[in-house]
Amino acid sequence: VALSVDIPRFGPYAFTGMLVYSWFQSSVSQASGAITDSRELMKQPGFSAAVLPAVTVITNLIHFLFALPLLMLFLLVDGTGLRSVILLLPVVIAIQFVLTLGLGYLAAAGNVLFRDTEHLVAVLLQLLFFLTPVFYNASMVPERYQSLYRLNPMVHLVEAYRAILLGGTWPSGLDLLSLGVLATGLLYVGHKVFINLSYRFV
Repeated sequence: VALSVDIPRFGPYAFTGMLVYSWFQSSVSQASGAITDSRELMKQPGFSAAVLPAVTVITNLIHFLFALPLLMLFLLVDGTGLRSVILLLPVVIAIQFVLTLGLGYLAAAGNVLFRDTEHLVAVLLQLLFFLTPVFYNASMVPERYQSLYRLNPMVHLVEAYRAILLGGTWPSGLDLLSLGVLATGLLYVGHKVFINLSYRFV
């Protein structure tokens, strides 16, 4: 299906999508190798393996936060004013952090047991990139695919960032609440699976 990219202010639009997805993709991809790439640390008595995926996600979060002022400057130059709704931005960032960390724990644990997990995760993240509205608008996806398409949580996250930064409007409260519940549940499950398998890591 051909998708039109005739989107006003396409530069800031694409930049926002790229920035959001880049944090997510880099974090999950690097977290998948966090344990297998730190063999010496894992052999240290008392070392908590759960720190490694968290450090990976936090490091990429810092990169994301450093890039945000550049995006905001880009928006100001483009004529987009920043409104009070930007105060909601930390909430969206927190939801993305929790969601990403939960997936990071699952990917890290999986890669210890099945070494091809890291490569599989990279392929899936690349596929998910095309299923996330980074360079196109989600509304351009045909209606018959929308319910399936919107199962991708990154669709709602990217739209929330754009609503706040580009539109100056409140994102869907129901979407944010659903994402928050999903992210929290995923972090709980991911961390629990990680801890239960950690005795086999060394």
